[in-house]
Amino acid sequence: MTDTTTVPSGHPKGLYTLFFSEMWERFCYYGMRVLLTLFLVKSLLKGDSEASLIYGAYTALIYAAPVLGGRMADKYLGYRYAIILGAVLMAIGEFLILGATEVFGSNEAFMLMGMGALIVGNGYFKANISTIVGKLYEDGDPRRDSGFTIFYIGINIGALMATTIVAFVGETYGFEYGFGLAGIGMLLGLAIFWSGRDNYSAAEGLDITEDGMKTVGPLKMYQAISIGSLALIPLCYFLISQNQWMTYLLTGLFVYIAFSLVQAGIKEGSMWRDRMIALIIFMIINTVFWACFEQAGTSLTLFADRNVSREILGWTMPASMTQFFNPAFIIIFGSIFSVMWVKLDQIGKNPSIPMKFALGILQLGAGFLVTLVGLQFADEQAMVPLLTLVFLYMLHTTGELFLSPIGLSMVTKLSPKSMAGTAMGAWFLSFAMANYLGGIIASFTGGHGGDGESLTPQEGLAQYTDIFSTIGLVLVAFAVLIAVCNKPLNKLMHGVR
Repeated sequence: MTDTTTVPSGHPKGLYTLFFSEMWERFCYYGMRVLLTLFLVKSLLKGDSEASLIYGAYTALIYAAPVLGGRMADKYLGYRYAIILGAVLMAIGEFLILGATEVFGSNEAFMLMGMGALIVGNGYFKANISTIVGKLYEDGDPRRDSGFTIFYIGINIGALMATTIVAFVGETYGFEYGFGLAGIGMLLGLAIFWSGRDNYSAAEGLDITEDGMKTVGPLKMYQAISIGSLALIPLCYFLISQNQWMTYLLTGLFVYIAFSLVQAGIKEGSMWRDRMIALIIFMIINTVFWACFEQAGTSLTLFADRNVSREILGWTMPASMTQFFNPAFIIIFGSIFSVMWVKLDQIGKNPSIPMKFALGILQLGAGFLVTLVGLQFADEQAMVPLLTLVFLYMLHTTGELFLSPIGLSMVTKLSPKSMAGTAMGAWFLSFAMANYLGGIIASFTGGHGGDGESLTPQEGLAQYTDIFSTIGLVLVAFAVLIAVCNKPLNKLMHGVR
């Protein structure tokens, strides 16, 4: 059963409750993310490389966790309980991180424990709220892509508020105020999700399942899972601090998930087998896109801090605040793209999913190549104009709109209903691999040379520009390869558009 109650926009009423819940959850996540690299480098005095690898391991685990969270929701917890559990853990995590700030004793262990709670909580929240959005629409409903794009705008309003308000407060008044604001945002998201529960009540799979209500010792299964989730926090602590283990963990998870998806597809028939193979291929493409895109939180923020002139009418924009260009452009272009996909579909000109991915990656590559133009306008202090980042993020954003909301919608179309949460969790695993790979890429950029010594501003600018332009050229070539493979990929998808 799907939600047939609509609002004037023609979309189910529940979409807007989920929109605002996700908006505040993203305020919490991006509030943490926007400050993390600078906090590690400036407050905890980590080197560029170490900070990038910690950031990469943390954000990788953030996206790996929905593999477990989606599976637990499908089998035991139901989507509503899983999301509430996740929201509570994320709020706790954000407030724990305050213990790592100077005001509360600079205890790095609190930061790692807080990160662990955020990771586990996000695992329950992120995949399952996207799954509910998909379940608000009937199969074949042409509003689905538009609905996911609207939902995606909510994500980016939260990101915009985080990258302006939290970034400014955190860098101007102290990191502890920024992290505290992010925690308050998560509590608001939880309140909206709970108070508006009647609006999305028609979606399937919300309630705790029959298996979840079974007794395990003195507890019911869903209670045991909730308590057991706390034990994952120390594991995350270990994986962030000993991040070299992430390579083995993510590789093993990818092999396991790929095998599970194909095996499940085979049981459903040859069409579903082919669709699962297509999903795995898109996971790899998605990994490449986001590994490069996610330089925003690491190398591009440090680049902004060291080599971008950020003065506007006498006011100097905080380096972390430059990350706001991406969500700002999402909000500007998001509604246009939402309408565009529907209009193009009506006239039969909507590009296939593989072509959308190819065009998205092409624009991402072009964004990195903008740094070559900015280099031509560098001043004597090796500072490039702020417009360099404006145009870079604009191209990254239009590329993102070709790929990301379409990707979320694609997963709900390619996967059988019986494993919707698991498939969405697998999709987020590709983000996990991307973020870890992105951290590795970022560790090669920036303010330190191969011998670990600090570079001069001129040397740093040359190194940033060289690596960013190389990334851009590789992405352009990859986009061409995907476009060439358009027909065989469409064949694997069996009519999904």
